[in-house]
Amino acid sequence: MLVSVQILRAVAATMVVWHHARHEVGLLAERGAGGALVPGTLLPWWAGVDLFFMISGLVIVLASRRLVGEAGARRRFLAHRIARVVPLYWLTSLAYLALALAAPGLLGEAGALARDPGYVAASFLFWPVARPDGSIQPLYGLGWTLNDEMAFYAVFALGLGFGLRGAVAWLVIVFGGLVAAGAVIALPLPIGFWADPIVLEFALGAGLGLARMAGLRLPPFARAGLAGLGLAGFLLAALYLGGGGEVPGFTRPILVGLPALLLVAGAALGPGGGAMPSLPVRALARLGDASYALYLVHPFALRAGREGLVRFGLAGPLHPWGSLVVMVSLAVVAALVVHLFVEAPLTRRLRGWLDARENRVGARRTPVFTAGEDG
Repeated sequence: MLVSVQILRAVAATMVVWHHARHEVGLLAERGAGGALVPGTLLPWWAGVDLFFMISGLVIVLASRRLVGEAGARRRFLAHRIARVVPLYWLTSLAYLALALAAPGLLGEAGALARDPGYVAASFLFWPVARPDGSIQPLYGLGWTLNDEMAFYAVFALGLGFGLRGAVAWLVIVFGGLVAAGAVIALPLPIGFWADPIVLEFALGAGLGLARMAGLRLPPFARAGLAGLGLAGFLLAALYLGGGGEVPGFTRPILVGLPALLLVAGAALGPGGGAMPSLPVRALARLGDASYALYLVHPFALRAGREGLVRFGLAGPLHPWGSLVVMVSLAVVAALVVHLFVEAPLTRRLRGWLDARENRVGARRTPVFTAGEDG
């Protein structure tokens, strides 16, 4: 993986953490345990999700190039994606479910929903369902992004039989058709959820992956220019949209998705390889490795940090920015630990088991000889 893209993954996850940590500081202020922050309009911190979606499209294309033409490519692709996404999401969802059952009043509506078996099952199976208030979220609310992510994997896997370019074209046709239909008529769940224009960001990232595979490389000044334009776009989006993350319709992929595309292009269209990066760069890349853990674990760490600051009487003496930094730092440390000792071992073991099972199934099938893009 390109180091620059890994660093951007770290940035994306940290943006989401920062967004939620600001909310935690606000809760401290409401309890009289610290001052309030000025509403944040510097960057749309919630746009880290858009960066994630764009990077996901890019990475999936680059990682799938050796699968094209292989017998069982679709199954192997999905097996790898399941091994990567499911274990940690299920663990964090189980932890949230246990908390909701043990202290239902602590989590509000989620406490009641935890006793609905159908809703809980849908949450674990990445199936979009509506809550009583109309929001379409799983039990562990952050999982809404994974409902989109798993739909992206399923659509892309179906297209792998058409070759890599065909898979991206198929992705554009399916998601473009869904979004177009959703703009005209009200689609029922779960189709209506997957018809949100934000899914087009997967296709944009996938197109960028094809461009890199086709040999497109830009000199440093051009990539810096793209990144600068992307950052400027984020700044303008923050001024226009404010600090909230609820952006309807095509506004989000246009005002936030396109700047995210420019940032990812600036990171992805470099030469790759080269000299060993410096220690700070390697540290950021390692955080990029743990970005999925950071995304899923940070609400627990932020809540623990907030309660710790209150219990030890530190929220008052610390400036609100100090409380913010403490909570974000705690989330980063927790994510690195979870990635190293939980996520990575589970992913390796499940992927190895699924690969071994696929190999056993493949050995019982008649061999099929095809020529993929890698010869």
